[in-house]
Amino acid sequence: MSTASSTESSSTEPSATEPAPSAERPEERTGRVPGRFGVLVDRFAPALGAYAVVKAIGLTVFLVLLEHTGDYLKKQVGRGGGAHAWDVLGTWDGIWYQRIAENGYDPQLIPLHGFPLATYYENSAAFFPLYPWLMRLVGVVTGLGPYGSGIVVSVLASLVAAAGIFAIAERLAGFRAGVIAAVIWGLFPGSGVEWAVYSDSLFVALSAWACYCVMTRRWIAAGLLALVAGLNRPTAAALIAAVSIAALVALVRRTDGVARPLTAMLITPWGLIGYVAWVGWRMGDWGGYFKLQRGAWNRYFDFGASTLRTVMDVITGHWDFWQSNPVPDLIAIALLIALPGLLVLLRQARPPLVLWVYTGMTVFTALSSNQIFGNISRYLLPAFPLFIGLAVALRRVRTSSLVGMFAMPVIAAGWYAGYALFELGIP
Repeated sequence: MSTASSTESSSTEPSATEPAPSAERPEERTGRVPGRFGVLVDRFAPALGAYAVVKAIGLTVFLVLLEHTGDYLKKQVGRGGGAHAWDVLGTWDGIWYQRIAENGYDPQLIPLHGFPLATYYENSAAFFPLYPWLMRLVGVVTGLGPYGSGIVVSVLASLVAAAGIFAIAERLAGFRAGVIAAVIWGLFPGSGVEWAVYSDSLFVALSAWACYCVMTRRWIAAGLLALVAGLNRPTAAALIAAVSIAALVALVRRTDGVARPLTAMLITPWGLIGYVAWVGWRMGDWGGYFKLQRGAWNRYFDFGASTLRTVMDVITGHWDFWQSNPVPDLIAIALLIALPGLLVLLRQARPPLVLWVYTGMTVFTALSSNQIFGNISRYLLPAFPLFIGLAVALRRVRTSSLVGMFAMPVIAAGWYAGYALFELGIP
């Protein structure tokens, strides 16, 4: 939140109308007072430009690696393969989103026999509807097919997400920290899905701006964004909890009246609840969505038991567990080793309550479910406050030194966040 009297105990956080102490106003950086559009350009262009350059370099390296091996030509279409290198960006989950954008849903629980880890056939109802809806809309407007529409939605959403991450970091620690945070968002392990036919960028865009709205006490907007995010991914539960808890604290403390925080609390969960209920109704089984996730994709909550087992297997060199992918698995181990340090840096940035709850719930969800272990890098990608803590710590490093520090990750991201995820694993 934006004040100590609302949802954060810190007395040094700027109010909803004051800039962060270290932030510069656009006119201070440019020497002029621009119009409203000029203000937005001056404020966001450096961060979005840096982010776009980082992503473009990473994507180029990714495609070069694909062409170097040619392995995608030997793989099944939709499973890491295609006629062209760029087709890989529409595989795995991407092929499901394309089918939904073209054909819609037909939720069913069809029993599957003879497989130890699967009891139902895979069905598109496991994938939430907001992203394929937007794909279809873009297709109608532009004439692009599902693949092209998916890429357009993801790229645009990634820029909105980068802008939201920048805005939050700028509010906490100034303009420079905001730009660095946007760059880290483009380099984080798992960031290869940001410009692919995946819903991750859209989810982070909604989450970042919902948290920013809480920080600036725009409760209705925060609630609506959380509601819409619930139509995008089931992990929106973390955002719903964060917005609701922050609103509850504001309500108890009477810092923003009653109506706006209460309304935010009441509207946040209905996107998530509505879709899960609709799937259950169509299947004739109110628990149908969860049965599908467990029976077809082997995804279920287990309090972290599978994660702990897999960590022990990976660090002892045993690669016989379900969906073992050595390179992505080792990247996931490296990220888990770095996670406590990232949390310490976040604490030093003194974030408001909404960011703490959202980060904690996102990390807890990522580590407490049975899933493909190598995808932890992707599952932690929505935990964008982790990038902000690191950005705040780096904001006093000289620009020349930052360029040197980031040069190799910018190039390597095409491998560890792209090729390793899509071709050496299953994102």
